Amino acid sequence: MLQETAMPDLMARTAPLYERVKSVVPPVEWPFFARDIDAILALKRARNAVILAHNYQTPEIFHCVADLVGDSLALAREATRVDADVIVLAGVHFMAETAKLLNPGKTVLIPDTAAGCSLASSITPADVRLLRQRYPGVPVVTYVNTSAAVKAESDVCCTSGNAKKIVEALGVDRVIMLPDEYLAQNVAAETSVEIIAWAGHCEVHERFTAAEIRLLREQYPGIVVLAHPECPPEVVAEADFAGSTAAMSDYVGTKKPARVVMVTECSMSDNVAVGHPEIEFVRPCNLCRHMKKITLSNIRRALETMTYEVTIDPVVAMGARRAVERMLAV
Repeated sequence: MLQETAMPDLMARTAPLYERVKSVVPPVEWPFFARDIDAILALKRARNAVILAHNYQTPEIFHCVADLVGDSLALAREATRVDADVIVLAGVHFMAETAKLLNPGKTVLIPDTAAGCSLASSITPADVRLLRQRYPGVPVVTYVNTSAAVKAESDVCCTSGNAKKIVEALGVDRVIMLPDEYLAQNVAAETSVEIIAWAGHCEVHERFTAAEIRLLREQYPGIVVLAHPECPPEVVAEADFAGSTAAMSDYVGTKKPARVVMVTECSMSDNVAVGHPEIEFVRPCNLCRHMKKITLSNIRRALETMTYEVTIDPVVAMGARRAVERMLAV
């Protein structure tokens, strides 16, 4: 605990950071965040570390300690360009694995090993092998929201931002697309390629309904609805635009709707709203309990104790890295 005499100095040092988030972080909370933020910034310098944060992280992480931010695709790309000894992944476990796949010589830390993903836990490597037996010769496109072991059984990875492009780049009439059933259905509606789906769902996006979107339009006339493609197809059909978190953020920045709702995880709206105070954000969002396991305090602990280090079996890593690199090449 800081001595009272140190508090004014701490608040002065962190004041520029609070300016970034004051529209979404109440003043009463800032002194508690400031302690960890100040310590994290010093630890990053001492460890030669960078923090990669997903769009679903809370604003005090996303805007105050992260060095690189974005959706799964952006983080995968940026992970290949990192010039640091240590990467802290402020996101869920499969993202940390992806960073490790692309940086085998670096130390990659996940602040909480329980930060999982309902999609990643919905499928196993054995499931993929059984699908290959059932559909011989059909290429397997695997969403990045999967374990490294599942990626290793796949031909190529994709994200919500590039799924259609990846599917069509294979130049075949039929693909297996895993594990998100709704993403597969939404991509299938936009392409002539036949898609064989798996019944995995995101526990955040599967809870949105078309009736909820229609009610929002009644309550907020003129509202622009942006939906993530992990939502059910009937939700996507009710939206004005569907795309990855990066695409939704870009839409807000370029179109500048007067009033908008982002049909995705809660923190997404807060993070985008920081840069667009003139836009009204309606927030009937769903919380990702896995993303919220990452906090300032456990990021600080990760850098203090160098835990928890992500490791991947070399044989698994070889196949998984190949699938991720094929995605990045497209």
